[in-house]
Amino acid sequence: MTGALPCLGDLPRVVVVGGGFAGVETALALQSESVRTTLIDRRNFTLFQPLLYQVATGSLSPANIATPLRLLFAHRTNTRVVLDQVVGFDLGSRRVLMQNDAISFDYLVVACGARHHYFGNSHWERFAPGLKTLEDAEDIRRRIFQALEHANQAADPLIKQRLLTFVIVGGGPTSVELAGAVAEIVNQAMQSSFRPPKAVYQRIILAEAAGQLLGGFSTASAEEAHRALRSMGVDVRLHCRVVDVNEVGVVLTDEHGEHRIAAATILWGAGVQASPIAALLAQATGCSVGRDGRIPVESDCSINGHPHVFALGDMASCTQDGKPLPGTAQVAMQQGDHVVKVILRLVSGQTGFLPFRYRNRGSMATIGRRLAVADIGRLHLRGRLAWLTWLTLHLAKLIRFENRLLVLIQWAWSYATANRSASLITGEDPDRRI
Repeated sequence: MTGALPCLGDLPRVVVVGGGFAGVETALALQSESVRTTLIDRRNFTLFQPLLYQVATGSLSPANIATPLRLLFAHRTNTRVVLDQVVGFDLGSRRVLMQNDAISFDYLVVACGARHHYFGNSHWERFAPGLKTLEDAEDIRRRIFQALEHANQAADPLIKQRLLTFVIVGGGPTSVELAGAVAEIVNQAMQSSFRPPKAVYQRIILAEAAGQLLGGFSTASAEEAHRALRSMGVDVRLHCRVVDVNEVGVVLTDEHGEHRIAAATILWGAGVQASPIAALLAQATGCSVGRDGRIPVESDCSINGHPHVFALGDMASCTQDGKPLPGTAQVAMQQGDHVVKVILRLVSGQTGFLPFRYRNRGSMATIGRRLAVADIGRLHLRGRLAWLTWLTLHLAKLIRFENRLLVLIQWAWSYATANRSASLITGEDPDRRI
């Protein structure tokens, strides 16, 4: 359906809710098609989440990994961006309800991502933030570097040890990357930027409930990540669960019993649950969500009984060959491209399902400077080669050229100097106790 666009008023209306990977990919793929696209998000930018941990650890600034949505679609007459909060869906009249307005649609794509999941212990979030937004990254960055500053001034050895104890909960890619980055920060800071302590106080603990890090990666890559973290001084604890988190530390349990650990900085990466928008969509469509809040979808990513309504990305429960698809950027972007094909088929009057088929193009995680693991097909890369592969692919995926150039310059400077020029302490933490 490409070509010259007819009068916009005569075109089918596609509303996309969510400016993450799936939503942006959908809107971008519709730019040259004969449809009217409206992208709704409560934020005015799209975020490259795989590099969010580098903002949290002071390697990159927020602007390096965020792109304003209006700038991204500025030259497309058939695409508009609406900044608002979705509060419901009226599928009878085909309208998306927002705080300040309502927008009609012919086809609806909802891709609002996920948030942290504390498994019924939401009060833990106050003491153990997760990493999903720029605000999360800036909060974590403040906690890490503020702990180092306070430790530099503390005279009491117990206080100093608590301030230099970091606990990362979860063994997925984000947790592994955070653990490696924190280890580099603490080790470097204690050697150069701060007064060297009279004894070794720093501890970095990575607690994972499963028996292996990086679930979904090959055993070889998981074991290499485990070995690399240990070589950096990270205490990796497998088969280890969290039973409590509070203002003074964390309680872990394993085969040897309970362990109370005094820690000033606890970071959460143990699970996610779908955005609350998934529950609103489920209510409107009459379907139920799973324990993780995800909404089940058909093989073409539509919702049962509503072939014109689609749910994508982390908020959708999608299976392939009997197994749930992972909540990754790859899945979200491929779903966005696929749904565009489905919508164009419907617009042209074609019937019948067009099943979505996910193609895994590889998994990778960076552990530190020049250290990474990557599974690409049958290849299992590690060390510097995996790190260069990770760097190249992440640069290629950044949306705007300016972002790529800025990130490349920042990485080159950090690599050459081992400095973290974005290690700013901003904001205040009223709950911080030394």
